Amino acid sequence: MSAAILDGKKLAAQMRAEIAAGVAALKAEKGVTPGLAVILVGENPASVSYVTAKGKACREAGMLSREIRFPVDIPESRLIETIEALNADPAIHGILVQLPLPKGFSEKKVIDAIAPEKDVDGFTPVNVGKMLIGDDCFLPCTPHGIVKLIEVTGMDIQGKHAVVIGRSNIVGKPVAVLLSRKGRSANATVTLCHTGTPDLSVYTKTADIVVVAAGRPHTLTGDMLKPGAVVIDVGVNRVPDATKPKGYRLCGDADYESCAEVASAITPVPGGVGPMTITMLLWNTLESARRG
Repeated sequence: MSAAILDGKKLAAQMRAEIAAGVAALKAEKGVTPGLAVILVGENPASVSYVTAKGKACREAGMLSREIRFPVDIPESRLIETIEALNADPAIHGILVQLPLPKGFSEKKVIDAIAPEKDVDGFTPVNVGKMLIGDDCFLPCTPHGIVKLIEVTGMDIQGKHAVVIGRSNIVGKPVAVLLSRKGRSANATVTLCHTGTPDLSVYTKTADIVVVAAGRPHTLTGDMLKPGAVVIDVGVNRVPDATKPKGYRLCGDADYESCAEVASAITPVPGGVGPMTITMLLWNTLESARRG
């Protein structure tokens, strides 16, 4: 078996075209331009790259992009004051604080300061709670993007066994909730595995869907899969590679070659889940602007 490639770039491009059309329609009908504010503290290279990509995606969709950058030694109180000002700014419909924050900051305090109606990352306790009980809310971007990628396979998720490897608050836990809740593109039986799971293969060998977000290369290999499973690889790891100009290459948490021989569909790294994360951020920002 040779797995179909779940092309996140292609799906993201299709959805971003739809989002751009929605932005144009909102401007024409109500004179409203969706606005996203992104706050970056410090100069973490990966975070700088992500913030730049988010700004570019916003502008391409016709949205207002406001980037606010602070030095690493900014007082936490000043950061929270900035968030509170954005909460009150009618031109801003979405607020995102780029994580991780530098040492010394309380991510909980900072995220809690974001108004739930502008929490387009879906990280505030209010939105997490609403997601858990099935109320309407902004869904976290990466988990929502993962569900969209599974939909592309044509698989009916209902009744399937999904295994999620990793229990982070950003990916593992929320994607487990989304796949198990009632409704369309859901209703799966979900097993959540983590560092305390003694033998991952006991669970993955019975899974129709495997979402691997462990943060470690080769966490999932082909011999751990049920033939025909769908594999969603969330990991992005740098591994040494002397053949590459930068001396390293990117790989996911799944061993792509061996998994692709067994799976029916698999996301590549890069080009799989990553493009969907920013796309769902734009999706949430447009929805926030529509709600007014």
